[in-house]
Amino acid sequence: MQIGDIIKRKRLELGLIQKELENRSGVTQSMISKVEGGSAENVSIDVLRKLAKALNCTLVDLLPEADKKRG
Repeated sequence: MQIGDIIKRKRLELGLIQKELENRSGVTQSMISKVEGGSAENVSIDVLRKLAKALNCTLVDLLPEADKKRG
């Protein structure tokens, strides 16, 4: 599962459409769509932080399990 898949799952769990997530996070709906669709490259930490806060989770919660085990 990729970051975009995780963000989409969390958004849907909260019953939000992309536009509502835009309003909560300040990240444009266009960017949210690109991230969820996997077409956004090099998403900034700032964008991920904003999305995590709007989704009531931590930035680490948005990372795929494989990335959490590195280090």
